[in-house]
Amino acid sequence: MPNLQLAYYANLALYGAMVVLAIAMLAFAVYVAFAERPTRRGAAVAAARADAPALVGVGVGGGSGRPDRTPGLGRRLVPTDDPATFSGGADPGKPTAPGNRSGAPTRGAKAGQLGMTLTWLAVMLLVVSVVARGIAVRRVPVANMFEFATFGAMLALGLYLALAMRRPLRWLGLFVVTPVLLVLGLALTVWYSPAAELLPSLQSLWLAIHVPIATLSVAMFTVAFSVLLLQLARERHDARVAAGEAKASFLDTLPGAATLDRIAYGLHIVAFPLWTFSLIAGAIWAQQAWGSYWNWDPKETWTFVIWVIYAAYLHARATSGWSRRTGNILACVGYLAIVVNFAVVNVYFVGQHSYSGL
Repeated sequence: MPNLQLAYYANLALYGAMVVLAIAMLAFAVYVAFAERPTRRGAAVAAARADAPALVGVGVGGGSGRPDRTPGLGRRLVPTDDPATFSGGADPGKPTAPGNRSGAPTRGAKAGQLGMTLTWLAVMLLVVSVVARGIAVRRVPVANMFEFATFGAMLALGLYLALAMRRPLRWLGLFVVTPVLLVLGLALTVWYSPAAELLPSLQSLWLAIHVPIATLSVAMFTVAFSVLLLQLARERHDARVAAGEAKASFLDTLPGAATLDRIAYGLHIVAFPLWTFSLIAGAIWAQQAWGSYWNWDPKETWTFVIWVIYAAYLHARATSGWSRRTGNILACVGYLAIVVNFAVVNVYFVGQHSYSGL
């Protein structure tokens, strides 16, 4: 029997995580609102070079834009998008901070740091909630929509923080925390399922393999989708700035459109094989549970549709004749299909995968 008291504590930790995330969302919103805008000249230069990397000298062993001084070896020129390599090491598009000559952190920077700290705290609370729920039900807590959403939210935030440890990503915080907070709110109000034992068909080792891998891939697709929305907005904004039709805005403080594209593409490159594995593992589990690898169940069909859309996106990125914008829009359509698969198919389509718990 499930430990209802422990499940209650898991819910308390989840409520605590939501409160912390709500404050983090406000902190990131302040960061976005007070982000230092670049000068008009800097914005124009940034737009002009968004997709045209400069040539700078680097050493044979790599380096950070310095000319190669090794005797007998010439100066080698390679592409780069590091803004510090332009104008002799100065970034013409670097935000200026009038009135902040002391180098002290600005209001936006303080808010961004607070948002990151609170996000770490929220992830810890979500880990406590997921672990407590798992112990309460004595299994991996991914057997219904509530558990899947909570587990997926934890992974999405964890992935964001892991990426933020390698590069500054405060600009992305608002666009990750907000959808995660929305999902957690829906999990507790619309998709909530009390702690209960598994249905017989779910009592399999594949539950601990198939569903967590699918959840991890969805978490990666979620972060990639947030980056892609910013990339599409930045690309459009750069075009308007180049045409003299737009003023400096928060979008100018983001990395260039090409950099955003690389971040999103890298996430898709990792997420797609995980989704493929999940699709194959689900078929194997279906054969063991129902005696057939494929039954054209609504859930199976939508999972395959999502796979086809993302395969088309990756194919478009590797094929000449497709614009980057078209491919990225295709990836956004793939994520919308994931949303439909989870929030609509699970609830309104009856099939062998009707395990929403609602």
